[in-house]
Amino acid sequence: MTETTSPKSGNGSIFGKIIAVRGSVVDVWFETDIPAIYSLLHAGKNNEISFEVMTQLDSHTVRCIAMTATQGLARGTFAEYKGCELTVPVGKNILGRMFDVFGNTIDKLEPIPKAERRSIHQSPPPLSDRSTKSEIFVTGIKAIDVLLPLERGGKSGLLGGAGVGKTVLLTELIHNMVGQNQGVSIFCGIGERSREGQELYHEMKDAGVLDDMVMVFGQMNEPPGARFRVGHAALTMAEYFRDDEQRDVLLLIDNIFRFIQAGMEVSGLMGQMPSRLGYQPTMGTDLSKLEERIAHTKTGAITSIQAVYVPADDMTDPAAVHTFAHLSASIVLSRKKAGEGLYPAIDLLQSNSKMATPGIIGERHYQLAQQIRETLAQYEELKDIIAMLGMEQLSPADRALVNRARKLERFFTQPFFSTEQFSDLEGKDVSLEDALSGCERILADEFKDLPESCFYMIGKVEGAIAKSKDKGSDKVKTGQNEEVTA
Repeated sequence: MTETTSPKSGNGSIFGKIIAVRGSVVDVWFETDIPAIYSLLHAGKNNEISFEVMTQLDSHTVRCIAMTATQGLARGTFAEYKGCELTVPVGKNILGRMFDVFGNTIDKLEPIPKAERRSIHQSPPPLSDRSTKSEIFVTGIKAIDVLLPLERGGKSGLLGGAGVGKTVLLTELIHNMVGQNQGVSIFCGIGERSREGQELYHEMKDAGVLDDMVMVFGQMNEPPGARFRVGHAALTMAEYFRDDEQRDVLLLIDNIFRFIQAGMEVSGLMGQMPSRLGYQPTMGTDLSKLEERIAHTKTGAITSIQAVYVPADDMTDPAAVHTFAHLSASIVLSRKKAGEGLYPAIDLLQSNSKMATPGIIGERHYQLAQQIRETLAQYEELKDIIAMLGMEQLSPADRALVNRARKLERFFTQPFFSTEQFSDLEGKDVSLEDALSGCERILADEFKDLPESCFYMIGKVEGAIAKSKDKGSDKVKTGQNEEVTA
């Protein structure tokens, strides 16, 4: 094995010899200068096959995980090490584009001009650089701002199955982020279907928000190594906008469970002994390396909203437990609400936020949120009685409570900018003050004479009054027409 050094060595490159290929795992032997962990190696006729060093087996051998398909690799083939890690492009040129884990454009447009490239393996910002202030990230969506305030520079989980409005909610958050904060949005697709990525791309383009966002994808048909690293690639791009341009960044990750799943596959391929339920023994560390980089510093903030798939709806699953430990807010989307047409279909009682404390959101906001939750919870308890006996059997106090709760439920629906072309309803962005004031007025029974349908799909609460006037004038016109006919 001593004659393995290639005659082509030089020009900053070191060559090793591949001694084993087992699926996505590749072992490479080096005579001298063994590459460090996270180094990127290339092989194949045109260096089209890439793999990353995961561990050093001894003073001459490294074990790597492939980032691309390994067809065509054979024992004895040379692998080239250029002294670098996996890098992605950063800068203003990347806005409006779609990338893979290597930083290559995949949107079939012109390649981006030569840009600065940075390693995807960066350290989290030190504690001395982090902001100690807890600030609210205002989204312009009433249900979230009033009951589930998000943290600026925090991490929020979006829990929901297919068809309950996850993508629509993410699209709206991107739209509002760009509109309100002159921020940048980065969408990272980890292990999801390529169809969803294509749909999202065209939706963003139609909604006019693509110019202020970047999309990075590692789809489910790609090797586990690529899916495991695509989150780090997206974070490197986000860190550039936060640290160099001092802008706020909204990072959307779909799906964080697929990141853990890719890590589990990589760990199994590397021959590590699995821990509970087959997860990798290093799951906590792997997740922390990604999540800890999402932070609020003195220059700007990366605010993350992550879709979280909960396996078999088991909240005690290790993947869910480790993910929830990092989240500052959990937004649960309900299929029942979606079935009733109450969009965004957020289950307001199951969702929660660590920011909803009097010290952060203020006493007035906190007390109001508690009152709303109490009203909705009591309505939930009365639903069985209403279903069996009808509203007539309730006491006047309970009837008034049900009336308030149903108006609140409808007031928390909202027409989105991203769905204007489908619903013919103009999108509404509601300030926190308007949302709080509307809830206070509903709870004070100011609108008890208005039908609850007037509160459906409006922005500010004044929209309900305008809607009732329109309905009243329509009734008058209908009455006049009937008289003429008679």
